[in-house]
Amino acid sequence: MSRGDLLSIHPLELKFPFALRKQISCSLQLSNKTDNYVAFKVKTTNPKKYCVRPNAGVVLPRSTSDVIVTMQAQKEAPPDMNCRDKFLLQSVKVNDGITAKDITSELFNKEAGHVVEECKLKVVYLSPPQPPSPVHEGSEEGSSPRGSVSDNGHVNAAEFSTAAKAFNEQLEAQDLSPEVNFVFFICCVIQTRTHIMKLTEEKKSALQQCNKIRHELVRGIDCGLIACRVVKFLDPLIC
Repeated sequence: MSRGDLLSIHPLELKFPFALRKQISCSLQLSNKTDNYVAFKVKTTNPKKYCVRPNAGVVLPRSTSDVIVTMQAQKEAPPDMNCRDKFLLQSVKVNDGITAKDITSELFNKEAGHVVEECKLKVVYLSPPQPPSPVHEGSEEGSSPRGSVSDNGHVNAAEFSTAAKAFNEQLEAQDLSPEVNFVFFICCVIQTRTHIMKLTEEKKSALQQCNKIRHELVRGIDCGLIACRVVKFLDPLIC
């Protein structure tokens, strides 16, 4: 919030949740801290990019007015999401009863002797929210996390850590004694190791089956070649 004598301005940064090809708006709140009428005017370094409504007006004594700043739809994001656009809000005391139609540029002319307060506002682009991480296939609500087995039969470290965390939460929820917890943990370790050994054996069996099929295919090809050679050798004799 600004510390000017005339207006309190909030916020001092115009934050836009950046999205391509969408108009995005944010609001400014101007609070008159005086017992006088205060006129204001909003300027920007990039007037074609932003629409300010109202861009000029009057804030009544001890009252509040809102200003809506709308950024036009953008076709591409700026590098590193940095924006150099700036706004300048000028304010000045005016006579009672003045309206927005009576506001002119001359009111904000310092050379004419008017006491003009100025407040610079920055523009900040907020990165769009990241999509949630995908759920692994085969996981069901309420089921325990399953670790994947690598080629050497080891459990994936990240998934094992997740499973261990879930295991600890289950123990805390059951409120068992330390001795029972230890026995339960040993049983889980044995069960996990047995499951890993079973998966390893299944993988080994599948590899053996593949090698057997490959050997039979090679053998069949060799037999076919031998048969072709025999036919080729006997063909002249038969004729």
